Amino acid sequence: MGSGSAVTLLLLFCLWGLFISLSSGARLSASRQKLEVNKHLNRLNKPAVKTIQSPDGDIIDCVHVSKQPAFDHPFLKDHKPEGLFDENKLSENPQEKSNAPITQLWHVNGKCPEDTIPIRRTKEEDVLRASSVKRYGRKKHRTIPKPRSAQPDLINQSGHQHAIAYVEGDKYYGAKATINVWEPKIQQPNEFSLSQLWILGGSFGQDLNSIEAGWQVSPDLYGDNNTRLFTYWTSDAYQATGCYNLLCSGFIQVNSEIAMGASISPISAYRNSQFDISILIWKDPKEGHWWMQFGNDYVLGYWPSFLFSYLADSASMIEWGGEVVNSEPDGQHTSTQMGSGHFPEEGFGKASYFRNVQVVDSSNNLKAPKGIGTFTEQSNCYDVQTGSNGDWGHYFYFGGPGKNPNCQ
Repeated sequence: MGSGSAVTLLLLFCLWGLFISLSSGARLSASRQKLEVNKHLNRLNKPAVKTIQSPDGDIIDCVHVSKQPAFDHPFLKDHKPEGLFDENKLSENPQEKSNAPITQLWHVNGKCPEDTIPIRRTKEEDVLRASSVKRYGRKKHRTIPKPRSAQPDLINQSGHQHAIAYVEGDKYYGAKATINVWEPKIQQPNEFSLSQLWILGGSFGQDLNSIEAGWQVSPDLYGDNNTRLFTYWTSDAYQATGCYNLLCSGFIQVNSEIAMGASISPISAYRNSQFDISILIWKDPKEGHWWMQFGNDYVLGYWPSFLFSYLADSASMIEWGGEVVNSEPDGQHTSTQMGSGHFPEEGFGKASYFRNVQVVDSSNNLKAPKGIGTFTEQSNCYDVQTGSNGDWGHYFYFGGPGKNPNCQ
């Protein structure tokens, strides 16, 4: 054998060895990832007393209230859920009661028994869509606008765009709004569109505290384009704390009828029937926890005050409105819709709205906010217009189509 052939053979052996090494490394990496994903699923999916199959493909597990993910938190090991089926506790609620029905799709196939809470089961494919197991169920950084002193260029770099109304300059102990429900079209699976309220405390740096709730369409998080009820919280500007819904320990649910992250039905249609949901978040004056109510009848649960630094006392800003992710590179704009996908000037039946916008004061009373401001990065893409009248109190229309001749 010539020296050239020997060198070729040696190279082939080396390449084969490298291929074997890479293949076994990839297999090892894949099996390690599968193990990591399964461990995470076991942490999230608690043993169910009853399981309900939703028409949209969701699986709803009825989990005993004491077994929910919140109690994985080291500070909550011996915590007894407050207000559990206790009407006296709910008298602290600053909202009057009525009987407006709210539905989620899974309700058509059953309900959860008392002393349990409904939890949307997390599937393997849900976790695999995330950038990593650790980031599953978490927002990326910089998803809150900073009105007035904002640097739009800085915000746009993060890909998040907003059309919001806000108040600041006082101490706030909660907020309420009734939000029109739509099913906006999403251009890319890694984008989302939401309508929510933000309860904010602290600076807009690394220590921002935020409690958020509303509806969202997020193919990345849920694997479909359904409109879903959601909550979020963070105490360090989305870095290491907090998550959507019940995907980490934190929020303590006490309600057996509403599932976080489950589809809302029905939704509004353009020039047709309009449907909305009410969300109220308020701070319990005795214990200091932040409670959430959905509709006029469902007190869902609370965020314990110890989760937060600034919000342990009060909020310094409240925001209401829409947010989308624009993932298009090179200055191009996404066609992901915000709200109904129509601009505010189209008005009722066409544009998305927030009505009866209120804040909770230090006496635990709902009141009209003073000095509402508005903010949007690119009004040709998504816009906001405020107003007030006798029926709707303070309200605003908001949203837009994203990419259009005036928004490239």
